[in-house]
Amino acid sequence: MRPLDNVTFPFEHALRAERHRLLETVAALSDEEFDHGATLCAGWSPRDVLGHVVGLDYLTTYLPYGARINAANEAQAVRARRISRGRLLEWARHWAERPATTSRIGAALLLGDLGVHHQDILRGLGRTRAVPGDVATAIFREGLQLSLWMNRRVLRHRLVPTDGHRPVGRGPEVRGTREALGLWLTGRDSVAGELEFA
Repeated sequence: MRPLDNVTFPFEHALRAERHRLLETVAALSDEEFDHGATLCAGWSPRDVLGHVVGLDYLTTYLPYGARINAANEAQAVRARRISRGRLLEWARHWAERPATTSRIGAALLLGDLGVHHQDILRGLGRTRAVPGDVATAIFREGLQLSLWMNRRVLRHRLVPTDGHRPVGRGPEVRGTREALGLWLTGRDSVAGELEFA
């Protein structure tokens, strides 16, 4: 038994559930979609996105990159390209069933990243799903956080979720679902058509 196995951390159940949903999504893709399908992550296929999110359980692989997070993320995607689909899905099943202790502790942060990347795959392939409420809120929260250092949209707009969250910020209003607002805040401009700009 690992240390802290008997402890349940905030958002851990939601993180586990979203990992299983993402695994169901990628397992159902054809080989062509899995290896070459479009996602909202420029230059990444669903395989690459899966490699990235699974790789987050292995924080020691990020240490050599220091603050170069994008390079570390790309290394995880490259690693995923080198193994068979079957082996990668097996690895992902373990990742869904037994999250690393660091991921369980950081579930509140990782849930938003995971939700964004699940939507990257689905939207990239032209598919939709009913996004669970806790995941939609986490995607919105992820967008708020990333926007502070990526594009500053959060500092220039009043963000008004139309599906159950209090407005955030000041400036011209942008209205939309938590999911669409969160994705837009992270720089996924393809969702802008779903938003209302004042």
